[in-house]
Amino acid sequence: MPAVIYQQRLSACQAELARTDRQIRQLGNVRLLVAAGFLLTLWLSLWWWCGIDTLVFLSVGWRMRLLERIAESQRRAIAYHERALERIAGRWAGTGVAGLAFRPAEHCYANDLDLFGTGSLFEYLCQARSALGQSHLANWLLQPASPATIRERQSAVEEIAADLQLREDLATIGAAKTRDVAACFLLDWGESSSTPFAGAPKLLYGLLSLLGLVAVFALLADLFGSGWPYLRIFYLSVGLAAGFVLFHRRRAIHQVLRSSEGAATEVALIASLLARMEDRQFSALLLQSLRASLDSEGATPSRCIQQLRRYMDFVDSRDHFIVRLLGPLVLWDLHLALALEGWRARHGQALRRWIEAVAAMEALTSLATFRFEHPESIFPTLSPHTPCLRATGLIHPLMPSGQAVANDVELGSPLRLLLVSGSNMSGKSTFMRTIGANLVLAQAGAPVLANSFEWSPLQIGASIATHDSLQGNISRFFAEILRLRDVMNLTLNPLPVLFLLDEILSGTNSHDRRIGAEAILRNLVGRGAVGIATTHDLALTGIVEELAPRAANLHFEDQLIDGKMQFDYRVRPGVVTHSNAIELMRAIGLEV
Repeated sequence: MPAVIYQQRLSACQAELARTDRQIRQLGNVRLLVAAGFLLTLWLSLWWWCGIDTLVFLSVGWRMRLLERIAESQRRAIAYHERALERIAGRWAGTGVAGLAFRPAEHCYANDLDLFGTGSLFEYLCQARSALGQSHLANWLLQPASPATIRERQSAVEEIAADLQLREDLATIGAAKTRDVAACFLLDWGESSSTPFAGAPKLLYGLLSLLGLVAVFALLADLFGSGWPYLRIFYLSVGLAAGFVLFHRRRAIHQVLRSSEGAATEVALIASLLARMEDRQFSALLLQSLRASLDSEGATPSRCIQQLRRYMDFVDSRDHFIVRLLGPLVLWDLHLALALEGWRARHGQALRRWIEAVAAMEALTSLATFRFEHPESIFPTLSPHTPCLRATGLIHPLMPSGQAVANDVELGSPLRLLLVSGSNMSGKSTFMRTIGANLVLAQAGAPVLANSFEWSPLQIGASIATHDSLQGNISRFFAEILRLRDVMNLTLNPLPVLFLLDEILSGTNSHDRRIGAEAILRNLVGRGAVGIATTHDLALTGIVEELAPRAANLHFEDQLIDGKMQFDYRVRPGVVTHSNAIELMRAIGLEV
């Protein structure tokens, strides 16, 4: 059971952290004793012992910093397993990455299927820590992959799901608090063809920097009153020469340092993830391909990124007052710019391969975590027939397993339309969202929650959560017909459409609703689409007879027991025989 495994790992991590904290406290006590010994030897003028005490003090401090880094990693592992247990218990909404930045303004199903936002499918799945990894996962949910890509991802997800240590490492290595990686900016910077330092006399700059270093000591000596002749002339002359070079190269220096600051706001995480991928051997073809994309001549990608990180740390150090004071004498900014430009020339073109590999691995890890935490899930089967969607025991991926009610669905040849009737709150909308969410998972290469699932690639077109817009001066009915137009336009593409239409045209009168809904459903079916429409208007169910055998009626039932509505949320064949609207109004105290 995933919860048992997570709890065991959590207990082990907590025990390891307790041991590490105990070692840190013991070393802290040792440091205090060593410091006391140093004071004693200093008072007794035992200079050799003072030196030994100093070395021991520094060695113990180095060991303590190492243990503190280990403890921080253990705390991140504990947090990882605690979040996993909360997720399994259903207490995950609002604790993860909502992904609102990836939600398109207009999309044919993202809002309708709750892909982004608090309590969304993205928040539930996402284990990616880098912005580009999150973007990869979002894109996989927003557009169906090709059948070949789906099969590759399924194999990769299955392999990663079986490796808890790998998933734990990817979730915990690197910085404790990660910032968004400006990945797109970083890629643009790496692939830039600008060479502001082409033909620069680097040897001359190096010699001038050596003179500048000597000038720094000359300046300090002069400040402390050395009295040496011509000392001031020397360091002033070097300062003038350095100032001339910096002024001459000011535009190039500014261009490189400014662009690199925006390009690498945080690269430690990428370096850590690359290092974890470099030391692994994989069986799945997709994972082998990602690992092969990291191969390069010379240093490994993780070392190269670590080098870039060090350069960026030096760039940040330019704000220190000592660097601002003495940096111009040694051409500090110039050499930083030359180092960054050299790094970009050597490794810039490989950045895309490296970062894309990290992003794909993070997205796959997100799907693999879902697979591990749902051992009852299955990988869907691609059907040679199109269009096709057949599933049994289907449940919504975001619903707790103890509360979810499984249902079946079958669409294909010859059945193209399921018209679902039923009472308010009986489960019609959830039924459609269950089908849509699992299809999104299937077409991203993830497992689904069903006993069986067979499908052919489909475009999803949904009208479930359409709303009016005060700012856009659009009524709900107008927003709905705009969405219906978009769903209809999807049928012009080669890929067959799965339409999910909730309470179709409910915003208008019964006469117009019946004529419009029948025309829309007839056209969708006529254009080769398959799908589900729900309605309260039982008059619409008559269209099934006109489209038979390409259409069928389904319904959800309810019962009023002791003044409370009871639902079993199971879909049944045929048309619903009664409505609960009047009973429901009376149940809450309205006089009708």
